[in-house]
Amino acid sequence: MDLKLNGKRALITGASRGLGFATARLLSLEGCQIAINGRDDTRLQTAVLKISNETRGPVYGLLGDVSDPAAADKVISEAAETLGGLDLLVCNAGGPPPGAFESFEEETWQKALNLSFMSNVRLIKAALPHLRHSDAASVLTVTSYSVKQPIANLVLSNSIRAATVGLTKSLALELGKDGIRFNSILPAWTETERVTELMTARARMNGTSVAEEIAKQSKESALGRMASPEEFANVAVFLLSPAASYVTGAMLSVDGGMYKGTL
Repeated sequence: MDLKLNGKRALITGASRGLGFATARLLSLEGCQIAINGRDDTRLQTAVLKISNETRGPVYGLLGDVSDPAAADKVISEAAETLGGLDLLVCNAGGPPPGAFESFEEETWQKALNLSFMSNVRLIKAALPHLRHSDAASVLTVTSYSVKQPIANLVLSNSIRAATVGLTKSLALELGKDGIRFNSILPAWTETERVTELMTARARMNGTSVAEEIAKQSKESALGRMASPEEFANVAVFLLSPAASYVTGAMLSVDGGMYKGTL
C-alpha cells in the first residue's frame, strides 16, 4: 500500500527514544524529510545518526525542551525553515512522574501540565500557519489508554492526557475546514525506556523485580505481552499519511486489548 508520504515534511517531538524515535524512523523509511526534537543533545544526535544511517534520508535534530513555554515557537520555526515547510506534526513528550494524588504539590501539577498538555497547545498553535500551506496537513497527539481506563499510581498522566484528547477532538472539528487532520493514539504499555522507568518504580513500591512487574502487566493484554515501539509506529504513520485522508478526530487505542471497555 502506498502511503503517499514520499517527500512529506515531518516534525516529531520527543523523538530521541521510545515511541517518537520509532515513529520518526518509519516516517523516514517511507520517504519523509524529518526533523526530530529532543532535550538531550547527545541522545538526540545519536538518534539522528541511527535513522539517517539506516534510511539514507534527510534527518535533522532540533534541540529543545517542549515543556518550556518558549520552546514551541523556536522548534516549529526551525523545523519549517530547515524542511522548507511542514506537512506532518507529531506532538509527543515524556510523561509526568508516577505517584498518588496526595504526594504531589501544585508545582508538580504545573510542570506536568506544561509537559503533557501545554506543549501540545503551543506546538500546534505555532505550526498552524505552516500546516495551512500543506495539501496533506496532519497532526498526531500521543496520549494513553489511561484516558479511558485510569492506571493506578499515574494520577498526573490520567488527568492531564485526558485534556489532550479533548483538544485533539476539538481541533479536528474546528480546523477540518482548513484541510488539517487531527488524531490521537492511545497506547498501552509498550517496551520503551519510560515504561522501564515506571516498572522500576512499581517494583520498588511493591518489593518485587522489574521483570515480575512487566510480566504482571503483560497479562492484562489479550495478547499476553506489551507492544513494541514499531507496532505503535505502524499505526502512527498510517494515521499521519494521506492514505488516511478521511480519518480525523479519531482517538485510536493501540493497546493489545488492555482497555476492557466497548466504547
